[in-house]
Amino acid sequence: MPLVQTRGAASAQGFGEFAQAATAANYIEEVFSTYLYTGTGANLTITNNIDLSTKGGLVWIKNRSAVASQRLFDTARGATKYLASNGTAGSATDATSLTAFNSTGFSLGNNDAGDDTVNGSTYKYASWTFRKQPKFFDIQTWTGDGANRTISHSLGSVPACILVKKTSTGTPLGAWAVYHRSLANTQYLVLNDTAAVATGATWWNSTTPTSSVFSLGTDATVNESGKTYIAYIFAHDAGGFGLTGTDNVISCGSFTTDGSGNATISLGYEPQWLLVKQSSGGTTYWRIWDTMRGWSVATLGGSIADLYPNVSAAENFGGVNTNGGFPIATGFYANGGVFNPSQTHIYIAIRRGPMKVPTLGTSVFSPNSQNVSTGTAITTNFPPDLQLYRSTAQVANEGVVVDRLRGVNTTTTANSTPWLDTTTTAAEATASSVTRNWGNTGFEMPGFVATVPTIFWSFRRAPSFFDEVCYTGTGSTRTVSHNLAAVPQLIITKVRNSAGYGWFVYPLDATKYMELNSTSGTGVTSSAWNDTAPTASVFTVGPADQTNLSGATMVAYLFATCAGVSKVGSYTGTGTTLQIDCGFTAGARFVLIKRTDSTGGWYVWDSARGIVAGNDPYLLLNSTAAGVTSTDYIDTYSAGFEISSTAPAAINANGGTYIFLAIA
Repeated sequence: MPLVQTRGAASAQGFGEFAQAATAANYIEEVFSTYLYTGTGANLTITNNIDLSTKGGLVWIKNRSAVASQRLFDTARGATKYLASNGTAGSATDATSLTAFNSTGFSLGNNDAGDDTVNGSTYKYASWTFRKQPKFFDIQTWTGDGANRTISHSLGSVPACILVKKTSTGTPLGAWAVYHRSLANTQYLVLNDTAAVATGATWWNSTTPTSSVFSLGTDATVNESGKTYIAYIFAHDAGGFGLTGTDNVISCGSFTTDGSGNATISLGYEPQWLLVKQSSGGTTYWRIWDTMRGWSVATLGGSIADLYPNVSAAENFGGVNTNGGFPIATGFYANGGVFNPSQTHIYIAIRRGPMKVPTLGTSVFSPNSQNVSTGTAITTNFPPDLQLYRSTAQVANEGVVVDRLRGVNTTTTANSTPWLDTTTTAAEATASSVTRNWGNTGFEMPGFVATVPTIFWSFRRAPSFFDEVCYTGTGSTRTVSHNLAAVPQLIITKVRNSAGYGWFVYPLDATKYMELNSTSGTGVTSSAWNDTAPTASVFTVGPADQTNLSGATMVAYLFATCAGVSKVGSYTGTGTTLQIDCGFTAGARFVLIKRTDSTGGWYVWDSARGIVAGNDPYLLLNSTAAGVTSTDYIDTYSAGFEISSTAPAAINANGGTYIFLAIA
């Protein structure tokens, strides 16, 4: 398949490895958000932590579960005024739709004029917020004069994609004109249409934009005399983000598929949002995918959640679940299941966040011990990316592993979701009874553990804390790119699509391996990690089946020490009370311990079930046994955790060696 390279940056500079820039650093999580919500039909405030009232920007909202127009609200025209990306009408007003732009998001009204476009009761919605920021996004307005002209902008770089819409009401109506850097300056696309690229020298005056202006011709779509217009302006690989201001967060490029409709597109970063349109050949839909709604690598029962800017259809309209590709650590993959063979496509891609290194454990990890009914909302206060859970009371229950990159359920409907089991060598399976309605602040209880005591451990991907990579095994020594932005100290890999292969663990030593589903101590082999220590951008796998089975779909979970948030480390047992200093200030809320020089289970404690001075419940990740509540093996310690003198040899044998993962 073709490899399409665009200029990108995924340096660790944006994550604290170098000195702070003279000016304040910018991060993607401050300027862009995909926020999912359920309509209430009542006044509703969306808190996505994007400052719209001070900085300005655009909010694009789509009803996911019903036919409804796509509404675009921006600070240039003001709250309550909207445009529809799937139509040609000018700016309209709805006093009960988006009612205010706030410093942390936006507010919605209580009626929505009865059309359910932004806040109908019980409907599912997606919102995409673009904040104005140099080298990312800008908004400009003008009144047409019917003559060739230029429009000044504040993007701070050369515009790469421009969406122009006539906002005047009345006739003639205006299409959405699209300029894209991958097309000639005499060409255009139409956002509310399925047509391929067209030629019209009077749209952009045959002139390429500059870092200060873009050009308009005489066509009434972009510059009719006396009519009002708005432009949404997007940058391309312009830097401007991270501590040194060199990291890219948005790319506008093109790719051409191979004879099977496939392509691999390199961005230099992992994207979270993609707008794509075939520009050559026949008519095709515009498509939007994002990782919050389900843009994932799901291959077993999964789907990609399509939304279409040019129509009012619900998500995946017609009941079609399409596998159009997925994000990868350095870009994205386009799949022939959606993309036509040997055709050119244009896109806008936005980098995955967060880019900031976390400073609080509560922003990236949440333990929840629950005994409530199916569908009950559980709050994490961040969007989960990985979740491990299991019953604490039942014997022979699985250690369920689900994650956003492999595909999760983002609605209340029972959908088939891929899951793995830490206690076995089984392949990835799918079920509709796992956790569901994954959103920006939590998830909903699953079906098969309803009203059964269950512990949920939810993790967020974040620099220096945790990352995940899905890759295809080759059977030969290779490197795998990641976005941890720190050297991984604990790596857990699993073959997804074939049974019989255990969970391999990188235990702080590239010459050794462990198995998560086993009580065994460390083994020595060069075939797992090729005796090569990982770096802040790649880890190495050898020919071992458990890390690199030829042709297999693989997953890797990567953890590192993040100051004040997490600690991956080792200790030597004493058989007496032992304090483990993790650099925390209020103790550990999660502790995973495994003996390395001999047999022993993978012990887990958490603050939801209790890390206290008395008995502390634990579970074993490698076992289906019910949780144990009658022992006092660890205790509280403000800098980390304390191991009791009563702990068994699997945790504190005199002279025994151990690895651990602790989270504050």
